[in-house]
Amino acid sequence: MTRSVTLDTLDRRLIHALQIDGRASFSRIADVLGVAERTITRRYHRLRSALVVRVAGLVNSRRIGMLDWFVRIDCTPEAIDALTAALAQRDDTSWIAPLAGETRLTCMIRTPALGADSGRPLFAHLLRTPGIRDVEAACVLRSVAGVGGWAGRTSALEAAEQTALRIPAPVPPGDPEAPAEASGWGEAEALLAGELARDGRADVVRLAAVTGWSASTVRRRVAGLRAAGVLHFEVDVDPSYFGFPVEALLWLEVAPAALGGVTQALSRHDAVAFAAVTTGRSAVFAMVQCRDTGALYDYLANELAALPGIGRMESALVHRRAKRAGPLLLPTMAGRPERHGPGREPRR
Repeated sequence: MTRSVTLDTLDRRLIHALQIDGRASFSRIADVLGVAERTITRRYHRLRSALVVRVAGLVNSRRIGMLDWFVRIDCTPEAIDALTAALAQRDDTSWIAPLAGETRLTCMIRTPALGADSGRPLFAHLLRTPGIRDVEAACVLRSVAGVGGWAGRTSALEAAEQTALRIPAPVPPGDPEAPAEASGWGEAEALLAGELARDGRADVVRLAAVTGWSASTVRRRVAGLRAAGVLHFEVDVDPSYFGFPVEALLWLEVAPAALGGVTQALSRHDAVAFAAVTTGRSAVFAMVQCRDTGALYDYLANELAALPGIGRMESALVHRRAKRAGPLLLPTMAGRPERHGPGREPRR
């Protein structure tokens, strides 16, 4: 694929800085990176308007009483484009990827927790959709790699620069996967999270207008949700811009006694962009990024093969990404991002 934008060294340093703290001010980033603030501001807006880079505010589903599912859908070739488009417009979907071969699709779906409807209406609807032959859903039990950012985009800054940008790591009380009743989660928080998902760097004035809160309340609630482990910020950028255009999905059957060792190893593998322990036939699901298919083979045959306890592996190449972490955005005539589907992103 030909890219109209090429990332230079400063772009990569900026992206790494935003992964460390997606809401850090441009002046703070500029000071740490040793460049003019106007240069950092201009670089970010150029990349953002071209839909190359976006900061997305993401919510820990379990801490608001929700569940994440990785869903595999087997369908007819003629149904995959319409299904992909329909799923991409939903607010409860992310990481949508038709797989090579054009008869399978994977995505992440968020549903109410067990005891509510647990996503049954959506899963039942999928099974009734013409062209869909099978649906397999695996519930995410715990994310084990990639939550703090893929190594491919977090290697541009020196250790001292990273330390200067890093805010104190939030330490949620008790179980990090437990619901966050103490931090409070209501309609206004959901509106706040929705706006931050579209633009994690939305200014306080805009967030106050969306939630009906004062600016000081917005600042306090964002800080509180981050400290409670409910809210974090991720840089949404296609790995192909870093020279890693090959994306593969892995489903690993792992012996229970080896689960801890395998997941700890995956968290240290540079190729792993994300991994989680799930329910279903495969205990571990992983996304890996490689420079080419030869590098993918090397990873599977060497690093992954060296891990004891993996009984069976299934892999699939991603044909394209229809949606990543945040809501789907499309360019407008003015070159500014627009939300796909009902409800457009306000002009800035």
